[in-house]
Amino acid sequence: MTTALASPPAVQQGARRATPAILRLLRPRQWVKNAFVLAPLIFSGSFTQPAAVRNALVAMALFCVAASAAYVFNDIIDAPADALHPVKARTRPLAAGDLSMTQARLVFASLLALVLASFAWNPATALVAVGYVALNVAYSLRLKRIPVVDVFVLAAGFVLRVYAGAAAIDVPVSSWMLITTLSLALYLAVIKRRQELAASGATSRSVLQFYTLRLLDRYAETAALSALVFYGLFVVTIRPRLNVTMPFVLFGLFRYWYLVESSGQGEAPTDVVWGDLTLILTVLAWAGVCVWRLTGSR
Repeated sequence: MTTALASPPAVQQGARRATPAILRLLRPRQWVKNAFVLAPLIFSGSFTQPAAVRNALVAMALFCVAASAAYVFNDIIDAPADALHPVKARTRPLAAGDLSMTQARLVFASLLALVLASFAWNPATALVAVGYVALNVAYSLRLKRIPVVDVFVLAAGFVLRVYAGAAAIDVPVSSWMLITTLSLALYLAVIKRRQELAASGATSRSVLQFYTLRLLDRYAETAALSALVFYGLFVVTIRPRLNVTMPFVLFGLFRYWYLVESSGQGEAPTDVVWGDLTLILTVLAWAGVCVWRLTGSR
């Protein structure tokens, strides 16, 4: 009886192989981007309210699901091209043959169902999450091939995260916060494109044929300067108690740019963050000072 119910060795081996492949498909290392969902919680001072903290964390988890859905859809669309890429052919589970298209489609459908189910929790936040997935589907199908539009779509994803965080805790989101987020996200997106172009030329991504390193450097400088100016205006006009956080913001941008220039990183912004202890400590110190300065300010 036990023998009859046991899985064949090939099936067991396939299951062991599929588990890490599914994790790679979901890209959990990228979930750190969803910390932007918590920005309204911090800057509104609502982190002292347990209900607001709970809702913000649920919203962040929802965006982890939505982001993974976007990654899976992108991998499904890009699988043929990824199979020809020297790195992605080994790291992307579909391109490497570690998962089938059918399995990937089932994962995408399951993730999308979870996003849609969130309407029962908070319709406003769920609508933003659905919009995020829809935007990324359009990006994978067409928008990533259009110069300038591609980086603005990537940046818009971060703005939607902030907006979702505000909707989850029912607070108004500052226009300064949105434009600061957009500028910072544009900086990261442009640096990503710059490093892709510098490393592989226009062969790794079709939109890169429309860019030059000089143009992308100018874009990056403009976006970084805009992020600093708008963040400064935000803390001066809306949250003056956060003026002491400016040195952390400046240092973080300088440190990130140093890592990009000195080691050729930047194609994957999250890898830059995870790989540098100094940058991690800077972000944590900035968040800690924000919480300290805003505690009891309401």
